[in-house]
Amino acid sequence: MSELFSPITVRGVTFPNRVVVSPLCMYSAVEGMAQPWHFAHLSTFARGKAGLVFAEATAVEAIGRITPNCLGIWSDAHADVLKPITAFIEDMGCVPGIQLAHAGRKASTSAPFLGGKPLEANDPQSWPTVGPSAIQTAANFPVPHALSIDEIHTLTDTFVAAAKRSVDAGFKVIELHGAHGYLLHSFLSPISNQRDDEYGGSIEGRMRLSLEIASAVRKAVGDDMPLFFRISAVDGMEGGWTMDDSVMLSKALGEHGIDVVDCSSGGVSGAPRFRTDDDGKPLTTSSARTPGFQVPYATRIKNETDLKSMAVGVIIDPQQAEEIASSGQADFIALGREIMHNPFWPLHAARALGADQEFDLWPKQYKWAVDRRSQIAPLSKPA
Repeated sequence: MSELFSPITVRGVTFPNRVVVSPLCMYSAVEGMAQPWHFAHLSTFARGKAGLVFAEATAVEAIGRITPNCLGIWSDAHADVLKPITAFIEDMGCVPGIQLAHAGRKASTSAPFLGGKPLEANDPQSWPTVGPSAIQTAANFPVPHALSIDEIHTLTDTFVAAAKRSVDAGFKVIELHGAHGYLLHSFLSPISNQRDDEYGGSIEGRMRLSLEIASAVRKAVGDDMPLFFRISAVDGMEGGWTMDDSVMLSKALGEHGIDVVDCSSGGVSGAPRFRTDDDGKPLTTSSARTPGFQVPYATRIKNETDLKSMAVGVIIDPQQAEEIASSGQADFIALGREIMHNPFWPLHAARALGADQEFDLWPKQYKWAVDRRSQIAPLSKPA
């Protein structure tokens, strides 16, 4: 039996398989509102039978967007337009999830396909950014406003309100985005957090905001909903966040209601980090982004905590994904670019692993065509 396509239960939700559509930013919303593109985009993955389909990083407030065209859920109206999407995903037998995010000091940029650079201060679509300290992400980024204690406390309320709207919108899983240099990660990393109050200094102080938000969201959504937390397992920079820090954080997150840790890396000073050695030091470009390069982070979280873990990062081959799941390296296998390239990856992977008949994955609307296709004789080559 395929482990990749076996069900797994977390709290009150049973996932039909371990394949996850990672949150994929589309930069196609209008004032944070989902558009027809979002329905078409996410519904395709449900037809492809991924067990868990995450909507993209969804801003908990307007200034938490990465770009002016990012998805948001800071009002009931934002939640309402997402309901048809979650309903369709569930109708296909899959689980709809949402990633709640705040871009912090990396906000107010243009979309990658428009350059991906910080918007000029005089651009009517730009807005001031915020962070734990008045430290730029990089030389071309603006200096963020350092949040006051009162503003930090308000953030927890903002995440809770977004979580409640997510439940109302029909999402069955919530992930808190604490990676890639965005707001929660910027509080965790000593590179970006140089506060000397209770939200800075020691690792306990730098973890405080993430733990407070996790605890408050757990209380708001009840005991049945699975909560994921995405981390950058390492900063990959001298003096930055380390894998040992991630183990400590994950243990604390478990005590505050988190069930699954989603293990990515990098991003505190720009783009996500691609690969480091075992000590967190960057490797050469030629060795970057090899298949499964971040899986060891998920394995360590799974082995050294009581939590489940999710592996991400150049997972492209069905046998590769099956090995990660069956050998216990991670509980969930998330795909990003690969599943955008092939939204029916789960169906094709199940066939490659001999699991498609066992689990009867194909949508009934397509199954007859797939069965008939298998009966077609191979195309003969000219002599």
